[in-house]
Amino acid sequence: MSAVAGLSALAVAGTTTRLCDVGPRDAPEAVVFVHGNPGSADDWTALAAAVAASGRRAVAFDLPDFGETVAPPGFVHSVDGYARFLAAGIEALGIERVHLVLHDFGGPIGLSWLAGHLDQVASVTLIDTGAMEGYRWHRLARIWRTPVLGELFQAVTTRRGFQLTINRGEPRGLPQAFLDTTWSHIDRRTKRAILKLYRATDDPGRGVAELGALLAPRNLPALVIWGEHDIYLASSMADRQRAILPLADVHVLPASGHWPFVDAPETVERLLLEHLDGAWPQGSSADAASEAAGAEA
Repeated sequence: MSAVAGLSALAVAGTTTRLCDVGPRDAPEAVVFVHGNPGSADDWTALAAAVAASGRRAVAFDLPDFGETVAPPGFVHSVDGYARFLAAGIEALGIERVHLVLHDFGGPIGLSWLAGHLDQVASVTLIDTGAMEGYRWHRLARIWRTPVLGELFQAVTTRRGFQLTINRGEPRGLPQAFLDTTWSHIDRRTKRAILKLYRATDDPGRGVAELGALLAPRNLPALVIWGEHDIYLASSMADRQRAILPLADVHVLPASGHWPFVDAPETVERLLLEHLDGAWPQGSSADAASEAAGAEA
């Protein structure tokens, strides 16, 4: 298990996943970050630290066959399979009230979990992801979904090719440290997991109406952050998230791509903390921490 950024380990659902659990460790309310593809718990360590500094609990872990976490025997690499793993992780950590923060494929996974755990959800933050009604697969996804072609593409992908690919279309360019860390987790099992997940997801936009019917009446506090230059998920989808989250506060960042929390970290941190200030109940540990800080000053 990696010791990067203080990540530890959690035994759950037949495997051991890398875990970032910061802030009040036993708090029953937490911000739960769910990464996408490619991604891992490493994506969230900086934002999790900012959340923890505000007095709140923040949690992120590798999904099976991403990061350094090996999928348990019989694991199903599908949205529902990953949602079940997310549910097991949340339960194992004793989290009763969840503020979801989702990115990329973490969106369908987190929203699938949410649909079955409505009473646990306190707020939702969508970063370049969400309800994908009318979405058409991007070029790389079409390659991954094609038998034989997908396997060939994964087999010939090199470090340089991978980094050039995910940096393509990023107006600011992604930091080399982020590119290096992301590539360090791309091995054969992750490449196979990507193919299985994309092939198991026939229509990423399916079920939006049903999800809207579940969520819209609840008026959940919601934040949507989108990079205007996202070449995988068009920024025009940002406003569409109000179909499932009518109260969504929508921000399209004009100089960002698919990873706003990487290329505009200060802006994303500010927006997330402001969102949590409004969504977190009064009298929480976060309020106590703020009062204590004020008293010390």
